[in-house]
Amino acid sequence: MTRLDKPLRRELEIADRLYTVSIDPLGLRLTQKGHRNGVTLKWQDLLNGDAALAAALQAAAR
Repeated sequence: MTRLDKPLRRELEIADRLYTVSIDPLGLRLTQKGHRNGVTLKWQDLLNGDAALAAALQAAAR
């Protein structure tokens, strides 16, 4: 298996909008193409089940 030691970025389309997903050793980030702010989830939050809480807090901060 290949170790994730640098960011991996891919583009995807959701509901006719382009997004960039970045996966790195700390977690993942989903950002609408052309924008800077997005949703960030740390791997630790995902494992602890806190991913929904983290996403909700980021959405409320905007």
